[in-house]
Amino acid sequence: MEVKSNNYSVYIGKDVLEDFNSILEDCQGEYSNIFIFCDENSAKHCLPHLIGQVPMLIGSELIEIESGEHNKTLSICQEVWETIGESKADRKAIFVNLGGGVVCDMGGMIASLYKRGIKFFHIPTTLLAQVDASIGGKLAVDLGAHKNQIGLFRNPDIVLVDPKFLNTLPERHWLSGLAEVLKHALIADADYWTFLSGMDLQNEEFLIALLQKSITIKNTIVLEDWEEKGIRKTLNFGHTIGHALESNALENKGDLLHGEAVAIGLAVETILSQMTNSLTSEECSIILDSLKGIFNLEPIKEEDFSDLIEWMRHDKKSDGAQINFTLLNKIGQADYNKTVSENVIEEAMYRYNSFLNESL
Repeated sequence: MEVKSNNYSVYIGKDVLEDFNSILEDCQGEYSNIFIFCDENSAKHCLPHLIGQVPMLIGSELIEIESGEHNKTLSICQEVWETIGESKADRKAIFVNLGGGVVCDMGGMIASLYKRGIKFFHIPTTLLAQVDASIGGKLAVDLGAHKNQIGLFRNPDIVLVDPKFLNTLPERHWLSGLAEVLKHALIADADYWTFLSGMDLQNEEFLIALLQKSITIKNTIVLEDWEEKGIRKTLNFGHTIGHALESNALENKGDLLHGEAVAIGLAVETILSQMTNSLTSEECSIILDSLKGIFNLEPIKEEDFSDLIEWMRHDKKSDGAQINFTLLNKIGQADYNKTVSENVIEEAMYRYNSFLNESL
């Protein structure tokens, strides 16, 4: 399946890498160096499959970084720029990003800024990257523990989504990606939410349908609002709380994946939607029960509440002293730029913890 975006295409399916090999064959002479950018996990588990399916990549230069959000920094970018500079890479070089969200975000940014921009291709290998990070042209690195503070908008030249890579994922990373999948349904498509209630990730047809639907939802929103001045902000549902939790964990050297933080964010912001928006108590309960059944939701420590509020103030979605959220009207429909006061945010976190205690 091909999903057309803004000046590039997303290819989804079992044969996309063979098609990529044909693309590289057809454009020989149009590029010089090829770099494959990955981390140790994608190098070990995904690179052999990529090279086996795309022999045109044999002989490419491998650039490997350590995995993890704490490595998503400008200093690592500079090391990579120095490496490709030492390889005499010119503006006809190609960057192939093979990995999850960190690899796609960083690799795209590295390629976009090197010599004012070289071509880059995303080959996302995690569920989160396939349905979210590789789509939409957002590229960024963190500034200290502050998420995605340094970056730009630039689209990849191609995105290749091969579901076979998902066979390499541990359960934690599957669940991390599912947080973004559920977000897509909650903000944009009630029928998709119903479809996901029959989730069977071992069924290949179900999985491909999930990939196609989530990618289509995100792509449709991005096409309408590429620079995130309006409706694209709905994609931030779960992320005001989620990014605060993630930043807090980064600062304190905690172990929290992006999707795990977003899953908690989805729950708390669902409660906020019921408290301050038009989400009904019935739908709030349906969502919370579903999230609790899928994720190993952890309580939020009360002693962290004030720190989390401070992280939210620095979130790029916030406006001065105001903390902004995307909140649900109902399942499948969301509002953005909803300002919520500190005391209401804290009350929602209390209610979230109470919900978890009642569920034990």
